[in-house]
Amino acid sequence: MSGRRGRVAFLFLGETLLIPHLYPIAEALAEMAPALPIDIWVSTSVHEGLISGWLAEAGLGEPRVRVRRAPGFRDHPHLTKGENPPIPAKLPTLARLVPHLLGASVVVCAEQTSLWIPTALPFLRQRFVITAHGAGSINDRIDRRRSHAWIHLLPSIFEADEMVRGGQVGSRVAVTGYVKAAFRGRTDRSALFEADRPIILYTPHWQKYRSSWWEWGREIVAMLAAQDRYNVIIAPHQRLVEKDPAIREVLAGVAHLPHVHADLDSFAMVDGSYTAAADIYLGDTSSQVLEFLMRPRPCVFLNAQKLDWRATDDHGFWECGEVIEALADVSAAIDRAAEVHPRFAETQRECAALTMGDTGPEAPVRAARKIMEAAGL
Repeated sequence: MSGRRGRVAFLFLGETLLIPHLYPIAEALAEMAPALPIDIWVSTSVHEGLISGWLAEAGLGEPRVRVRRAPGFRDHPHLTKGENPPIPAKLPTLARLVPHLLGASVVVCAEQTSLWIPTALPFLRQRFVITAHGAGSINDRIDRRRSHAWIHLLPSIFEADEMVRGGQVGSRVAVTGYVKAAFRGRTDRSALFEADRPIILYTPHWQKYRSSWWEWGREIVAMLAAQDRYNVIIAPHQRLVEKDPAIREVLAGVAHLPHVHADLDSFAMVDGSYTAAADIYLGDTSSQVLEFLMRPRPCVFLNAQKLDWRATDDHGFWECGEVIEALADVSAAIDRAAEVHPRFAETQRECAALTMGDTGPEAPVRAARKIMEAAGL
């Protein structure tokens, strides 16, 4: 470990939604530091298949970059669309992974669970780097495990200041820009629909107290299915199906329509494909709205629970569009969304810049430079 320069380990052990926040950094690091060996640890065959495919396309496969199966690896041969797979229990996986990480100088992750390793074993010499997997007011910035990361890679100055204010990270932060914006494996909108119409993205949140789904969701799906002025992507947070398994039947009932693209499983749900493709955002508190706002466009927010949202800390982005409090008003709000959008465009630009910082292609490069610094390069 003298002078560091050892292997860098990337941990892809969690849900697939984490992958596009982390993979662009691994790719950038492999391109920038060709002599630096990289191990990519994966927990399932879904992760393995996706990442191995992208590495092959980029010409970054073995021996420089190795995709390795973490202890407890699960094979899911029936999952072929990048579905979010059942993953092995994280804490046993991490405990069994520790001996394999001893030859690494730097360990990079995108979720706090992996920080249990330096938290429980503070004598380890590996430097743990954690990158943000999202932005905005509902992020957890005060978890004590964060104090054991060598550095936190954050998208914006605002997020860095908020993290420091949380009291767990000291000054160990670096602003990179929004890494996921540079992910290159998205589905093009032209592949989604035969007819060229404006596209609505409906994406309700998975947590019941934040979501419009339980009060209005079925009615909104029926309304969107019954009209033919818009193409519609129905792609809720990938964990919503855990909380309401009946959503599969609801969406199956409309998925055959030529203007409806319903998705509960594929990797396109989490890689930014749909937020990039849509013309109108329809939702509640999913942080995907911030990714949508990287390019200002009309938003309609659903306050099905009639919250006093201005009095809360986690609805700030509702300033970026019309907030609807009656189900009967949703259709009209969609129809006028483009007309009223100029009222919100500048607020959207400010919100995106504040929370996500730079959304250009350089964010993974900045992150990779920090990892090279951690590795002594």
